Amino acid sequence: MNKPIVQITNFNLKYGSKTVLTDVEWTIEKGENWLLSGVSGSGKTTLLKAISGVEKGTNEVVVSFSQQSDAKPVCQYIAQWYQFKNKEGVANFYYQQRYNVQQVQNTLTVNAELTHYAKEHNLDIAKVEAILNALGFAELKNAQLIELSSGEHKKLQLVKALWTKPQLLLLDQPYIGLDIQSRQNLNNLLDEVTNDGVQIILVSNETEIPACINRFGEITDGQLIEHYTFCTKNVVAIEERNIPAFLHEAPPSSSEVLVKMVDVNISYGEKQVLKNVNWEITAGEKWLLQGHNGSGKSTLLSLVNGDHPQAYANEIYLFGNKRGSGESIWDIKHHIGLISPELHWYFDFNATVWQSIASGFFDSIGLYKEIGWHKRTQVDELIEYFGLTANKDDLLAHLPLGKQRLVLLARTVIKNPELLVLDEPCQGLDVQQTLQFNTLIDGLCTTNRTLIYVSHSDDQLPKNLTHQLLLSKGEVIHNDTYKQRNYKEELENA
Repeated sequence: MNKPIVQITNFNLKYGSKTVLTDVEWTIEKGENWLLSGVSGSGKTTLLKAISGVEKGTNEVVVSFSQQSDAKPVCQYIAQWYQFKNKEGVANFYYQQRYNVQQVQNTLTVNAELTHYAKEHNLDIAKVEAILNALGFAELKNAQLIELSSGEHKKLQLVKALWTKPQLLLLDQPYIGLDIQSRQNLNNLLDEVTNDGVQIILVSNETEIPACINRFGEITDGQLIEHYTFCTKNVVAIEERNIPAFLHEAPPSSSEVLVKMVDVNISYGEKQVLKNVNWEITAGEKWLLQGHNGSGKSTLLSLVNGDHPQAYANEIYLFGNKRGSGESIWDIKHHIGLISPELHWYFDFNATVWQSIASGFFDSIGLYKEIGWHKRTQVDELIEYFGLTANKDDLLAHLPLGKQRLVLLARTVIKNPELLVLDEPCQGLDVQQTLQFNTLIDGLCTTNRTLIYVSHSDDQLPKNLTHQLLLSKGEVIHNDTYKQRNYKEELENA
């Protein structure tokens, strides 16, 4: 009789003094592919890490590989974040570093990274081409790792996993940062590898899942509950919470036109990332920015945020001033509340929740200044609004991804900025957290506040959007008032 590939018995988990999982029992038989769901912080990620051995070994988790399988007798855990290193083996990068030419040259290309990975894992380099093509990644083989967007890093992480073909593949939120077509392509690839003997455990709150999924589990109140069919979660009305009083009114706009770009072009060597982009944002407008992975969204936002040095070689006006007219990067950031996947990557995870939120007053990655009573009160109000009171003294590193993102969202609005730049703000949030955050954004944007909102998911948007900019391969293909559109179809026809 074949042993189960995974046998978990009486598994318990605590975060500090809080019990998260209690006496969990889970058997995964040969041929089973699981979807594991649950609210943020329910213990999904730690359970995957325990199975993979990333967490310290435990007698409660036993993994048994088959000697008859064509897949490799290993368990591979694919984390939510992809962390790369430079040529000296250093992984600590700062936020603006991806735009620094010297730092770009100090990181490997995608092709060099794949070549190294092939040697390390004894893989045939020729067999990666089909996966690269399927995920739309082949044209990035000569790009430096530090140049890649968050969605492109996620693709590289998935390329390696699918290429390896382990007997047990653990995927923690693999759709984070992927555009609509890439999600579909990933599902097709997962169906293919499971036919070759790979078994998967997929942690996700997405509604579109690969056809190979045949078992469904949900962590609820510390227990693993098996469901026999896949069902989408009903959205429960969120608890009514009053938006903190200091956020009720937006600060006065510094200019009638906050952002203006005229025939903007950005290139990295021979690769042109933005092509003749024209964009004007008037105070009070709420913009939706969309485009496939690698379309130039992150680069465009880096120009708005003041992070990209090539802004000085273009005609760009921010908050009434032409770039290069004497304003500093901090003068620009004073007007902006920003969240992005990259900011999350590079944030100081040794800061507490309270310190992380307070750092938004100074646009710093961590808190290095004392703040007065008035600002301290505002931090406390936001902590209560986001339901983080019990975590306010916890280190950011000790929180699950969803709560980390809530902390950084609170940091984004703490200084009551006139422009909110929200790049995939709901990545890692569960359904209820997403609804709560977008409800906050709708409440904030009833005033004269201006918004740029980036999302691949049309069902995770605030309600008060007024305009839309759609990018494809660095070019603007739609720049007009917002209306419900077939985002996927427009990109395919671009």
